[in-house]
Amino acid sequence: MDTMTMQWLDWVVVVLFFAMILWIGIRSGKNINSSEDFFIGGGKIPWWLSGISHHVSGYSGVVFVGYAGIAYTQGMSIYFWWAVNIAIATAFGAVTIIPRWPRLRRALGIQSPTEYLKMRYNQSAQLLVAVSGIVTKLLDVAAKWTSMGLLLYGFTGIPIWVGVIVSGIISLIYIAIGGILADLWTDFVQFMVQIAAGLALFIGVIMHLGEYGLNFFTVFQAMPEGHFAVFNAGRGQGSLSWTLLYFFVIFFSYSGGTWNLAARFISTSDGKEAKKAAMFSAGLYLIWPFILFFPMWCGPLLFPGMDQASAEATLYATLTNTFLPTGMVGLVLASMFANTMTMCNSDANTISAVLTRDILPIFKPEILTASEEKSLWYARTTTIAFTGLTVIIALFSDYFGGVTGLILTWFAALLGPTAIPLLLGLFPQFKHCDSLSAIASMIAGLGVFVATKMGVQLEADIALIAPLAASFVVYEGIGLYNQYIAKKPVKPEIETLMEALGNKDS
Repeated sequence: MDTMTMQWLDWVVVVLFFAMILWIGIRSGKNINSSEDFFIGGGKIPWWLSGISHHVSGYSGVVFVGYAGIAYTQGMSIYFWWAVNIAIATAFGAVTIIPRWPRLRRALGIQSPTEYLKMRYNQSAQLLVAVSGIVTKLLDVAAKWTSMGLLLYGFTGIPIWVGVIVSGIISLIYIAIGGILADLWTDFVQFMVQIAAGLALFIGVIMHLGEYGLNFFTVFQAMPEGHFAVFNAGRGQGSLSWTLLYFFVIFFSYSGGTWNLAARFISTSDGKEAKKAAMFSAGLYLIWPFILFFPMWCGPLLFPGMDQASAEATLYATLTNTFLPTGMVGLVLASMFANTMTMCNSDANTISAVLTRDILPIFKPEILTASEEKSLWYARTTTIAFTGLTVIIALFSDYFGGVTGLILTWFAALLGPTAIPLLLGLFPQFKHCDSLSAIASMIAGLGVFVATKMGVQLEADIALIAPLAASFVVYEGIGLYNQYIAKKPVKPEIETLMEALGNKDS
């Protein structure tokens, strides 16, 4: 991105964006009176705001970098295996899992996605899920701060550590003051900025295609061979088999297996609102990525000769410099920056909820019954502590080197397996799955992942689904044993919970 040139108008746009972010945080803070307001907006978030936030929280600046390289070299398949797949998975989640999140909040008064696991299984299962997720996100968010430092360096030339600190401090201020409300409204502003920048680039490229004797409809026929294909040939990323198996991974992730996305649904008033939010997000995934990817698909015609690595590094910057006027470059920077920053802050808000509601009460039970004022103090303290620690890790990322990457990779393998007991525990069909089912399924999923890292060779699409599949088989297998062989009774409180989660919303 060293080809970017920032003019004074671009700087004005970036500064105004940062000022607006801080204003949103301060303004949102006026509506925060308790940890319930801080973590889930009092359960009163409108469906359209939840839907937009779910959409923009589902991807980061990687769309403009890594995915740009894939779009350049492989063409339209990325739209189908990524965007359309997410749209279908989220829509399917909207009629299965997603409405159960606000019902769970209303039934148990939860404020974090993992809070119900103590009652559903036991404290050990809850702790295993919570700790694995916290460690993963600690390193994941730190890596995103580093990427934003690199992003600012590429656009402006300021040192990476300055970019990390600036982005971290701004985020720390507004998220610690405004909680999830600040996060949701920042997502809304960020999406409006992204629409303005994305549409400007989309229109600019279409107008330029006339110089090649092409238009929006004929450009697809002019793409390199294979770039107009729905699926890539063979097996591996983008193939039909890989896309179908990837569906199950993203179905669990976008339905709440990824905690910050679950928080968007928990914060709505009821199941109907959550369903509408998910359907809205699914619709956005169907439409908006097509507009985002279109200029990247035209890349081989406009800027031929790039390989995937160079396209990742320079394609979006080159498109922006070529087709956008002064001022829009700053808008693109603000859009890309905000896209990653909102992911960091939604993670920080959700992780602080898990810390406050699930981890700390083990050592200090009175946290769960604290006054509104005190509960809000705990919420803001854990948010500041978590966010501050991620910034420190980002600043010293060079010293962690391969160790951080290794830990992140291995703990990321838990995201799929932990989603099995977290999400399937909401359904009566799995009510016989107990704490042993939950813990054993997580261990099985991680074990399969370890096996693939230790030399077990699997096809790329099989390796993608194997940890999740292993977790499901063990989880359901133990549940069936409990039901039909051991004939283990289901606890009355779990039966009551299943009935509450299955009730239709009034």
